[in-house]
Amino acid sequence: MRALLLIPLALAGLCQPARAGDISSAYTDLDWKKDCVTYAQAEEGDGDWASLACSGYRGYPVLIAYDDARESLFYGFPPSDITAVWESFVAFNTAASKLEWRIETNGDRAVPFAVIHRRSISNPEVENKPTDVLIVAKVAQPETYEGCTVGLVLATGNPGANDQARKLADEKARTFACGKDKRVVIGNAPAFGRVDN
Repeated sequence: MRALLLIPLALAGLCQPARAGDISSAYTDLDWKKDCVTYAQAEEGDGDWASLACSGYRGYPVLIAYDDARESLFYGFPPSDITAVWESFVAFNTAASKLEWRIETNGDRAVPFAVIHRRSISNPEVENKPTDVLIVAKVAQPETYEGCTVGLVLATGNPGANDQARKLADEKARTFACGKDKRVVIGNAPAFGRVDN
């Protein structure tokens, strides 16, 4: 009789929805001189641009496209045409040296699905007082090559920016459809998007 009572409990346990993996953060540094290789750059008289490939998280690269004091960063495995994924702030900007990778772990499998990266954007009206913004980006996987900016979180004057960025990454990055879904903006962030110089 007791065994019969345990059968429905066992079946109920089998019907539980699959639990998502554990989510954690890992941090890496980004030093242009130490962690990157320049694979293309402007010839003399051809402007001010360069393309760099940098080490990221456990084999996931970070690609930097620098053009006229603006930076576009791509996290993960890029599509064949990297120019199609250029995203940056309209104003001059620079990326911080520390990256936060959001990692989902299922058993022995740990996959970075998002990056949170601080950017400093120049303010043409107030010199030497840049605006800091946290970019939340989807990490491109080897099978899909789909990576893009999921959202922007104003960090200047916002003590909760890091928590807001993690929440945004965890809730949106894995299912975000690049080129289709609308980017989330928290706070009054400077103009951002595709920039053709």
